[in-house]
Amino acid sequence: MSQPFTAIATLTARPGQQDALEQALRALVAPSRAEAGCGQYDLHRDLADPQVFYVIEHWASDEVLQAHNASAHFQQFQSSAGDTIEHFQLKRLGAIA
Repeated sequence: MSQPFTAIATLTARPGQQDALEQALRALVAPSRAEAGCGQYDLHRDLADPQVFYVIEHWASDEVLQAHNASAHFQQFQSSAGDTIEHFQLKRLGAIA
C-alpha cells in the first residue's frame, strides 16, 4: 500500500460555465469527506480568476484515491460536469516537514 499524500486538483471552467462547475464540485464535497481514507477534501475558488477552482485533498493511499475516482458520486460528477471543464490538473504532494 502506498503512503498518504496531499493532492491539489485545479479545474478551470469553460467560459460561462463557472457556476455550473461550482455547483457540481460542491456536490462532491460531503460524500468525498465521508469516504474511508479521506482526511481532507476542501473546495476553493481563485479570488483573482473566478473560473478557476482548487480542491485540496488528503488521501491515505493511492488505492484510496482510486476508490474515490471509481465512486458513484465521482462518476456522476464526471458525467454531469465534464463539459463544463476547460482544463484539469492533479498534483500529488508528499509532506517533507
